[in-house]
Amino acid sequence: MTQRMTIEPVTARQWQLENREFVLLDCREQDEFDFVHLPGCVLFPMSEIGGRLSELNEFQTQTVVVYCHHGVRSLRVAQWLSGNGFAEVYNLAGGIDRWSQEVDPQLPRY
Repeated sequence: MTQRMTIEPVTARQWQLENREFVLLDCREQDEFDFVHLPGCVLFPMSEIGGRLSELNEFQTQTVVVYCHHGVRSLRVAQWLSGNGFAEVYNLAGGIDRWSQEVDPQLPRY
């Protein structure tokens, strides 16, 4: 069964601290990524993701947490991944902006 859920930033950070295995997928554009991104993430811009599905197939059976700036694009990408057979996909609530407020205030905001 395919799942499509939302995950809170503090919960995703807890997963990292627990060394839980998951893919942190940044679906923002390259310039946003260059400005700030979460450590350990992989970049697959939403504008390119449809043409790069074969590159994402290695993550199909893994837990995937998708994030963007505020959580809107990542929700669409999470839905798309889920509809393309990805087993467990989460949208990071509030995106990197909320992460920078609740988890790591050292991250620059835009």
